[in-house]
Amino acid sequence: MAAFTVVTMPAVGAQAATAASALTAPLPCRSPGQAKPTVVMVHGAWADASSWNGEADALRRAGYVVRAIANPLRDLTSDAETVADFLKTVHGPIVLAGHSYGGSVITNAAANVPGVKALVYVDAAAPEIGETTARLSGSGSALSANPDSLYDTVPYAGAPQGANDLYLKQDPFVRSFGSDLPRETAVRLWAAQRAASTSAFMTPSKAAAWKTIPSWYFISTGDRIITPDSQRSMAGRAHSKVTTFQGGSHLTLISHPDAVTSVIGSAICSVR
Repeated sequence: MAAFTVVTMPAVGAQAATAASALTAPLPCRSPGQAKPTVVMVHGAWADASSWNGEADALRRAGYVVRAIANPLRDLTSDAETVADFLKTVHGPIVLAGHSYGGSVITNAAANVPGVKALVYVDAAAPEIGETTARLSGSGSALSANPDSLYDTVPYAGAPQGANDLYLKQDPFVRSFGSDLPRETAVRLWAAQRAASTSAFMTPSKAAAWKTIPSWYFISTGDRIITPDSQRSMAGRAHSKVTTFQGGSHLTLISHPDAVTSVIGSAICSVR
């Protein structure tokens, strides 16, 4: 399928209310007797499964089973195996969504799980075989700054030689990671972040599920972590259906869950 772009403006005021209310009823694309897909969501680094709360609530109101599962954030290969093991317990079709580093995880986890019928990348990485997530942030990413200014580095038990946990410092988290969130919200998320191992970013991808599974890509023009240009490049080679969100940040899934839910809904409607 050819890639195309749908430009979505941020929902505010009455628009936001309309978008939210539109998701309280079952999506109109399902025919009677069709099995509804389960929506499985995988979070990224410096976050947790609660990142998906807005999307999960809307989709549950629409009648879907939703699981936002924990991503270990240890190593791409083992993280993907952990997610794949969960996916194999799900009966029926699956729509699999990943945010940020979670995109790399779903790219690998879905490769040998026939139940996955659609992939949704939300401000995410979608590596080719052999690529590391670290290579995909893009020119001009805030992550290109001096690591000492970005991270608090902490050892952890059982780490591979040379690996450490990384915590984003408060300033880059607030200014770049969640730049469109109210400061109080961004600081709260910074304080509650989960660390990610350096191994997670440096492990080469062993699969590229987007080569065989239809995909959707949600790109925020305000993303300072994985640049829009890098995401557009990955979406293009995956032949993804692309939605470009004007504004937002790397955490648009938290600030504008209605817009992200709409894209997940499009993926749901593709499952037959």
